[in-house]
Amino acid sequence: MELQGTSNAAGCRFGIVVSRFNPEVTTGLLRGARAVLAEAGVADGDISVVHVPGAFEIPLAALKLAQSKRIDAVITLGCLIKGDTMHFEYIAGAASQGIMDVMTATGVPVALGVLTTLTDEQAAARSAEDSNNKGREAALAAIEMATLLRRMWQPL
Repeated sequence: MELQGTSNAAGCRFGIVVSRFNPEVTTGLLRGARAVLAEAGVADGDISVVHVPGAFEIPLAALKLAQSKRIDAVITLGCLIKGDTMHFEYIAGAASQGIMDVMTATGVPVALGVLTTLTDEQAAARSAEDSNNKGREAALAAIEMATLLRRMWQPL
C-alpha cells in the first residue's frame, strides 16, 4: 500500500502563524500561502491567521493552534535576515526547533515557511508574487500533510 496527500484540501482547516517583523516580506509570504489554500479549495472560514511579533514567538502560537483540535495543519511564516551579530543564528535555530517540536508533540503537521536569508534581496525574491514564493511552498506542504493524515485514518 502507498499513501500520499492530495492537492484538494476542501474541508480541511488551516492555521497560519505569521510574524510581523519584516512585514514587507511576511505580507508577501501570507499572500502566497492564502493563494495556494484558495486554489486547493479551502474556504476562507477554514483559515485562521495569527499575527505574532517575530519568529521567536511563532512556535508558541503554532502550539496553541495545534492543541485546539480545530486545525488540520499549521503554516508558519516569518523572515530572518542575517545581520552582523549572532542573533540570526540563535533565533533561526530556536524558531526551527520550536516549530518541529510542535509537530512532533501534537501530531499536527506544521509547515516551515520561515525564511532565513543573507540579504534583503534574497528575502524579497522568496516572497514575491510568483512560483518562488516560499509561503506558497509552505502551504503546499501543509495541504499535502493534512490530506495525507486524513487518508491515513480512513479505513482501508
